[in-house]
Amino acid sequence: MATRFDPIRDLDRFFSEVTRTPNATSLPMDLYRDGEVFIARIDMPGVDPASIDVDVEDRTLTVRAQRESEVAEKDVKWLTRERTVGTYARQLTLGNRVALDRISADYVDGVLTLTIPVAEEARPRKINVSHASPVRATEVVESTSTEDENSAQA
Repeated sequence: MATRFDPIRDLDRFFSEVTRTPNATSLPMDLYRDGEVFIARIDMPGVDPASIDVDVEDRTLTVRAQRESEVAEKDVKWLTRERTVGTYARQLTLGNRVALDRISADYVDGVLTLTIPVAEEARPRKINVSHASPVRATEVVESTSTEDENSAQA
């Protein structure tokens, strides 16, 4: 089988391999708001669920996970090695508009889903406007009519 020589591709692959470290490898993430919660979905394929650690300190949410190689201890001859192993970490800085005590995490099919609720005090509110009609002074109108005028009208 003939292999085509491509120096640019080979250099790119070489530098990618040399500069790749577990900390340099990012965990791809989608982050969006759905109503009153923020949702972060982080790809973590091949990660042991027991190794996932999620914590919040000083409004910084940190996700750590470990991925091990099944053959790392064996004496094998690698032909290509593109799947990184080691400890991964991802940090999110949280504002003061989220409820830190109600964050939840769920790991299904290699995806960690973090649900971060918006704090009650940060939710939009409708403010009712009260309206009171102004107090009007009751006018007293004096009648100048006489009994004769009243009887003439009858």
